[in-house]
Amino acid sequence: MATVEPIGGPRRVAPRAGRVDDQFGHTVVYEGEVPRHDVHTRLVHWGVAIFFILSLLSGFAIFTPWLYSWLSPLFGGGPMARLLHPWFGLGFVVVMILLFRRWVNDMRWKDSDNVWMRRMRRYITHEDKVEPDYVGKFNAGQKIWFWTMMVSGIVFLITGIPMWFPEIIGRTPMWISYFFHDVAGLFMLGGFLVHIYEGTAAMPGTFRSMVRGTVTRAWAWTNHPGWYRQITGRDPKTDLEQANRTQSERRAP
Repeated sequence: MATVEPIGGPRRVAPRAGRVDDQFGHTVVYEGEVPRHDVHTRLVHWGVAIFFILSLLSGFAIFTPWLYSWLSPLFGGGPMARLLHPWFGLGFVVVMILLFRRWVNDMRWKDSDNVWMRRMRRYITHEDKVEPDYVGKFNAGQKIWFWTMMVSGIVFLITGIPMWFPEIIGRTPMWISYFFHDVAGLFMLGGFLVHIYEGTAAMPGTFRSMVRGTVTRAWAWTNHPGWYRQITGRDPKTDLEQANRTQSERRAP
C-alpha cells in the first residue's frame, strides 16, 4: 500500500487507496474513500464518550437514587458510585482537553457558519440533498456541539470541586454547585442524544468515520463539499455529476 500524508490541515490526500499513519497507528483507506479522523482523534473521541456515559450513569445513581437505584449495582453500590463519579468526571475533563487541542482550529467560527445557521431548517428537514459548497470539515451545528461540550466541561470542573469537598467549601456554595452541575448535565445529555442521531440515522456513513477513520467520497462531497475540495483538490460538484452519470449509465438497458 502506498503511504499518504497525515490527516489534517490543507494537505491533499492521494487519489488512490493507501494508508495514513500517525503516532498511534494507521488508518487504511480503500478505493472510493477519503480519510477523515486519524487514530489519535478516534481514541480521544471515544474516551470523551465513555467518560461522559460513566459520569452520567453514576451521577443519576447518586443524585436521583429513588428513580435510578437500579444503576448503583453497575458501580458496586451507592457508596462506590459516589466515590467513582468525581473520578469519571475528572477523566472526562482530561480527554476534553485533548479533544480541544485536536479540534480547536477546525472549530473556529467563520462567516460561513452564520450563513449555515440561517438555513438550519433546510438541513434538519433534509430539503437539500447536498450541503452548500462553503461547508468545511465541520458544519456550524457540529461546532456548536463542540463548544457546548467545552463550556459544560468547565462548568463540571468548577462546580464539581465544591461537591467533592462539601465540608471545606460550605453548604451554600455546594447547593449552588449542584444546580449548575445538573443544568450542564441536562444540556450535555440533550446534545449527546442529538449527536448520536446525527452520527447514525440522520447521516448514514458518519459513524464509520469514528470507527474506521474513513468516509466515502460520496459522503464527503455530499455533506462537507468544502472539506472534500480541500483534501482532494477536486471539485465536489464535478465529481457528484460524474458519479450520477456513471450510475445512470449502469442503470440504462
